[in-house]
Amino acid sequence: MSRFPRLLVLAMIATIASATLFTTGCGDDARARLRVVHASPDAPNVDVTVNGKTVLTDVPYEAASKYLTVAAGSTKIEVRPTGTTTDVISATVPLTAKKDYTVLAVDRVASIAPLVLTDDNTAPATGQIKLRLVHASPSAGNVDIYVEAPGTDISTVSPTLTNIPFKAASDYLSVPAGSYEVFITPTGTKTVAIDSGSLAISAGQIRTAVALDAPGGGAPLTAIVLSDLN
Repeated sequence: MSRFPRLLVLAMIATIASATLFTTGCGDDARARLRVVHASPDAPNVDVTVNGKTVLTDVPYEAASKYLTVAAGSTKIEVRPTGTTTDVISATVPLTAKKDYTVLAVDRVASIAPLVLTDDNTAPATGQIKLRLVHASPSAGNVDIYVEAPGTDISTVSPTLTNIPFKAASDYLSVPAGSYEVFITPTGTKTVAIDSGSLAISAGQIRTAVALDAPGGGAPLTAIVLSDLN
C-alpha cells in the first residue's frame, strides 16, 4: 500500500524551478498553455524543447512543470536525457489557441511515448471541485478507482471508475468541496495498490491525480497530484 501526501506537496510546491514562460511575441489569441510531466519510471532526468527551444531542464521523475505559454498550432515537443541531444520523444501535436494541455512522458524508457491531455480549467460550479484521474503506471494493469470520504472501507462500496487501462484519463469528476481519499485497486479486487490518504480540496480548485510506478518501475505504486487551478 502506498500513500502520497508527501507527493501532493511535491506536486504543489516543487514544480520545476527552472520552468519559465516560453512566449513567441504573438497575441494571446494565438497562444495555448502546456504543462509537462515526467512519468517514465526508469528514465533519467530530462530536458524538454518546444519548437526547437529548450524550455525545461533537468526534470526528475514525478515532477511537473507549471503551465508554459506557447504558440498555438502544430507544436514540436522533444524530450531528451539531460545534457544530451538524443530525443527519446519527438512528437508534433496540434495545440488550439486559448486551451490548456498536459503532456506526460509515460511508460518505461524503452517504450516511452507522449500522452497528450486536454485540460478543462473552467471554474467548477459554486461549492464544487473538479478531479481528474490518470493511469500512468505501466506495471499496474487495468485498475478500479474509488473516490471516497476519508477512512471509507472500500469493501462496502462500488468503484467510482472501473477497468481503467494504462494511459487512460477520466473525465473531470465534479464533487462537493471537502476531504477525499482516493483508492486504486487492480480491477475486480479490493486490494489497495495506492491510497492517497486524506486530501482536502477547497471549493473552486481543480486537480489531476496521476498513478505512477515507483522510481525505477514496479511496486510500490505511487501517485502525484497536480494543481490545475488554484
